[in-house]
Amino acid sequence: MSLNPRQAATLCVALSLCALLCVPGNFPGLGGDARLTLAVFALATCAWIGTPIDDTYIALGAGLALTVTGVISSETLFGTLGDSTVWLLICAFVLAAAVTRTGLAARAAAFLVGGARTVRQLVHLTTAALVVTAFAVPATSGRAALALPVFLALAKVLADRRRLVVMLALLFPTVILLSAVATLIGAGAHLITVSVLWETTGERIDFTQWLLLGLPLAVVSSHLAAETVLLTTTRRADRRTPVRVTADDIQQHSEQPVTGPWSPAESRCALLLATVVVLWCSEPLHQVSPAVVALIGAVVAASPALGTVRLKDALRTVPWSLLLFMAATMAMGVALADSGAARWLVSGLPADVDPWLFLALVVVVSTAAHLVLQSRSARSSVLVPLVVAAAVGAGVNPVAAALASTAAAGFCHTLPASAKPVTLFADLPGTPTYTPRDLLRLSAVLAPLTAALVLLFALAVWPLLGVPVLTP
Repeated sequence: MSLNPRQAATLCVALSLCALLCVPGNFPGLGGDARLTLAVFALATCAWIGTPIDDTYIALGAGLALTVTGVISSETLFGTLGDSTVWLLICAFVLAAAVTRTGLAARAAAFLVGGARTVRQLVHLTTAALVVTAFAVPATSGRAALALPVFLALAKVLADRRRLVVMLALLFPTVILLSAVATLIGAGAHLITVSVLWETTGERIDFTQWLLLGLPLAVVSSHLAAETVLLTTTRRADRRTPVRVTADDIQQHSEQPVTGPWSPAESRCALLLATVVVLWCSEPLHQVSPAVVALIGAVVAASPALGTVRLKDALRTVPWSLLLFMAATMAMGVALADSGAARWLVSGLPADVDPWLFLALVVVVSTAAHLVLQSRSARSSVLVPLVVAAAVGAGVNPVAAALASTAAAGFCHTLPASAKPVTLFADLPGTPTYTPRDLLRLSAVLAPLTAALVLLFALAVWPLLGVPVLTP
């Protein structure tokens, strides 16, 4: 098999790093386990960047290599699959399948979007609806698939206004990606971040705390991005012309009714979802783990008497590949921390860096990382262990640094291949959509805006919500 120039360069970099690590005289103070961990980590990262091999396959291979060489135990590798965050995501997907089956999402879209009378109202009502979906559907790709029929309905209604259709095509994936930070289940990268923090610092971020910190950022960044998309893709004349989207327009792309009385299945599903979200948010009161709450909800959602979806059908929607990826990268994070490799990597950084400058560097690197690592989970797997270790050395609160890195890594709009939602909306036969040039123009404005917003939250907002900048 021949290698293209990028793959060949990546392979050379990986092998060179491994060769340097194999020489005992190099890097004094670096133990054997740490050398093995860094070699495996370098090979995995270079494979994620420069090869078309599946990300999960690479992560599993790295986890297996660390286990075989004795850096981590087999119990550590396999135990990550039983982590509560993995179960939380599985059950959240079962709940999402129940919501999708009933048609509640289309009904909600018709209710919200149908009230728009101007282009700006349409944009911000759509944004609000997409932010809400972060509580019902885990993973950005699942939310994109759920929102696609709504976009196609809007595109058909606005078929004679091409620039508005292109603007909406950009709006949907942009808001889906930036609003994921609203909840712990919004992206697999969030669960990886929580796991890394727990393994390395003993700090546990629960569903309620993430909601408190992430939802305000999600709302502000989503509506800021919506305004940016509107201004960069439309003209003033486009924005002045009224719009009218009716429930009938949404109905054409929905198998279930979007108006009229609710069916018993819809009522039961809405009540169940509301109950689960309330229990997640009130965890400090009842002390029941979010994973246990999700499991109860999933069992009820798939039950023969009260459920709206069969369990085997719901389980088909679970991204098992993502779960295996998460488990393997959690094991890699444990190896980085326990072997001392992460601490050694950041030991050369100056310890007297101003906290705001440290966080600014974290945000900038995390924002730009999607140009190299296209997988959001892979970015967190690589960055968060290093950011946490560096934060401890610099006297910065590792929770604040990890959250800032994860939130900034949510920006991945520069190229059509940068994220699955961007790819999905970039290629829609028969419907006008954006070009790579449109993405570059949007990213040139949105990247610095979102980075500055994340930094503002880390320095000024999150300290008010219980996450100080400096180590407590």
